Amino acid sequence: MTIGEQIQNLRIQKGLTQERLAEMLEVSRQSVSKWELGGAVPDVDKIIRMSELFDVSTDTILLRNVEEEQADKNPLHLGSIYLIVKDFEKSVEFYEKFLKTKVSDRCRSGNKFVEFYIDNKCISLMNESNLIGHRTDPDSPYKFVQNYWVEDLRMEYERVKALRIGPMTEILEAYPTYHYFHLTDPDGNRIEVTGGYTI
Repeated sequence: MTIGEQIQNLRIQKGLTQERLAEMLEVSRQSVSKWELGGAVPDVDKIIRMSELFDVSTDTILLRNVEEEQADKNPLHLGSIYLIVKDFEKSVEFYEKFLKTKVSDRCRSGNKFVEFYIDNKCISLMNESNLIGHRTDPDSPYKFVQNYWVEDLRMEYERVKALRIGPMTEILEAYPTYHYFHLTDPDGNRIEVTGGYTI
């Protein structure tokens, strides 16, 4: 496996398109394509940023001891925590001050969400008034959503469905490159699972 193939594998596991990863890294889609095809190698700062986004070590991206890191690894990975907020800009300002950091990434198609990366984990503020495409009840008292991702969303859906541990939706589409299902825990908290999916 090459470094480019590893970047592609990690990107797909995270449910990202080349274009979305390029936006997050502030590079062109062509740059991501060149990395994945072995035509170029990303700069050190981009490798560090990808390690944060993919929640892996830089050694994993650089193919150092990948087998050891992946041994017995749970295929279900914590992607981020969604906080669903009413006053979006006020909440962004609050969390920038509280977390002592600026927004790491902002949705480029309107004020749908922002992301903060803390200790290699992502906290997303989701704009309650702009959740089109997600079946999140704005009247729910629960404003906290756990987000997980898997390589094979259909397989995970069937696994969780067979467990019969709580109410769940069908696999839904937020937009063409993002599919997910929701599971509800015993206290009514929402869990979102996303990942690789083919129709």
